[in-house]
Parts: sequence; structure tokens; C-alpha cells
Amino acid sequence: MAFENDVVLIYFEDQPATFARIESIDPDIKRDWYHVTLLLLTIPVQTVTWILRRAYINGTPFTMNGKSVRLEKVEKVDSKFETKAQLNPSEKEKIKNGNGTIIPFRKIESKNKDM
Repeated sequence: MAFENDVVLIYFEDQPATFARIESIDPDIKRDWYHVTLLLLTIPVQTVTWILRRAYINGTPFTMNGKSVRLEKVEKVDSKFETKAQLNPSEKEKIKNGNGTIIPFRKIESKNKDM
């Protein structure tokens, strides 16, 4: 079930098209319909408001101008678990013991530089 501030993946014609964050869900004048404001996470970002039923917000396919559209809530992933799951056992042991290798993003210059 998707709510405000959730990130959803928008499928267009059964293909993933873009991500969006649900900014607001406000009731429409028609019963069981809602104004759903989405922040499309594109470049540049865009805000759109679609009038949808609750079932459509929760993943039931619908059509716009004859084209199939579907919203799918993106579940939060625990980044610590995801990273550790991808490491082999020896790398996990290095992290556990604090013996990992530190790789700087920029080259560290020597203090004894010749002038």
C-alpha cells in the first residue's frame, strides 16, 4: 500500500519508465477517487497530479489515453544488509576485525614535497 512520501516505480506499457515520490493524496469530489500529486524523479524533476482510485495507487493497472500504466511501491532496502550480503567471507572478516583497506578518493600529497 502506497502513502505520501513513498517512492513508486511507474510502469508504462508494462515497462519501467521512471521513479516518483508521492507528494500528496487528496480526496476528489467523486467518491473513492483521489488527487495524487507525484514528484517525477527525472531530469528536470516535474510535478504531476493524477486522479486515481485507491486500487490504482496500490498497484492495479489502469490506462491513460489508452496506454497501460501501473504504480509499484519501492520497498526500502537495508543498505548495511545489502552491502554485507554481497561480500565474500574473507572480506566480511576484514570488516568485522577492522582490518579493511582504506582507499582515499583523492591522492594524498606528501608533506616533504620538493620545492
